[in-house]
Amino acid sequence: MEAIDALKTRRSVRKYLDKPVAKKVIEDIIDVGRLAATANNLQPWEFVVVTDAHIRQQLAEITDYGKFISIAPVCIIVFSKDTKYFLEDCSAATQNILVAAHAHGLGTCWVAGDKKAYADRIRELVGVPTGYKLISLIAVGYPAEKPTAKNKRPLATVLHWEKFEIK
Repeated sequence: MEAIDALKTRRSVRKYLDKPVAKKVIEDIIDVGRLAATANNLQPWEFVVVTDAHIRQQLAEITDYGKFISIAPVCIIVFSKDTKYFLEDCSAATQNILVAAHAHGLGTCWVAGDKKAYADRIRELVGVPTGYKLISLIAVGYPAEKPTAKNKRPLATVLHWEKFEIK
């Protein structure tokens, strides 16, 4: 899949087939995540891959909008060291993971982590030391649905040349 096509066609998927994802594919997806842009090349990210159904069920129950994590065969959890640009860096890594998974024919959905009341519970559940920030949980699996782009604002309404103008 070409990069531009992958970026333009990626959608959030919340229904997954009961089909495992190969370890080699997961490793490739994480590899793409670790190559994301990062301020001062600090690379503050850490990635926890959860395939255990019992732990995924617990993750789903803890989150407020991630109940589908329990049916996805994989959940990738992105944590960060507490650096000045931790959120920007690890959001870039998360986006890379979403697009890489799509390029592998997988579906994903980003579940928020930063600033969520459940962040410490997730961190403790997967054994991450204190001092790391939860950035995102990413459900990953073969899609059982094919969502379409809904209500995306047209390019002409968000693109401004030279100065901002209300359209």
